[in-house]
Amino acid sequence: MCAADERNFRSAYYEKVGCKNVEERKSLEILLKEKILDRVKLKQFCLRYSLPTVYRSFVWKICLGVLPVNTSCHAFISDQRKQEFNEMMRALTIMKQVDFNTQKSKQLYAGYLLQTDALKFDNNLNASRGFNEIVQFLLPFYKDDVELFWVAKGFFLNIHSFDHDFPKLIETIISFLEKEESGLFKHLKIIDALDNFPFDYYFDTFFANTLNYPALSKIWDKLCGGSCNIFVFVFISLLIHLKHFILKCKCLKEVLEILNKVNEDNAEVIFNKAIDMWQQGSHFTIHDKPKS
Repeated sequence: MCAADERNFRSAYYEKVGCKNVEERKSLEILLKEKILDRVKLKQFCLRYSLPTVYRSFVWKICLGVLPVNTSCHAFISDQRKQEFNEMMRALTIMKQVDFNTQKSKQLYAGYLLQTDALKFDNNLNASRGFNEIVQFLLPFYKDDVELFWVAKGFFLNIHSFDHDFPKLIETIISFLEKEESGLFKHLKIIDALDNFPFDYYFDTFFANTLNYPALSKIWDKLCGGSCNIFVFVFISLLIHLKHFILKCKCLKEVLEILNKVNEDNAEVIFNKAIDMWQQGSHFTIHDKPKS
């Protein structure tokens, strides 16, 4: 039996007994046992599979560059990150930019601004809101403020590294709806919603507030792996799943209210459908291939 056949046989067996992801988990554990981790392979794993919960926060830190690939340096780098964070918060306190009453997400955003531009604070509302909601989404994953800050910063920079692709993503969404969901497309055009969707908001937050459920972490795996196209399929899946309700809406405001009332069960269905569509439609385009 050749290796591919053997793997297919094992995969079919595991799936029958309810252990569908056994092989994938073993593959990830092998990668994580290396003294020098392969960031490219870890990103490729994120693109192809969903990370096991027990490894997710650690793999995210590696893929985002919060921790280096050399595992022997992790303790040292973590200590350096902690010292830098403490000095940053001390400076912000002296500058009276934050105090003990400042909301945690706002403290961390102030820290981000201090690191990126120490001479002036950016009051851009969208950027502030985006960073804050990323922090809120990551809170269950990282109880330590130091880790929380560096991972939030990593995701924020990662999301905005795709800014130049954003117009193309919007065009893809509109084109898909026009060709595949003509009824929904026409309705959204009639109520003047399609041209006025707050795409920037959804992109800046990557649905952190709109779809803030555990299943969303599976979508963020793809983002962490280097995919920006996943955004297209999440948004399309969201619209299609809620189509019955959206077709009754008379204006954009009503549509947005529908989009913001997704319960946990529906969110799981939307996320799984989005991943299926992405895997079938993206074929790991240039934007979805992790860079070395």
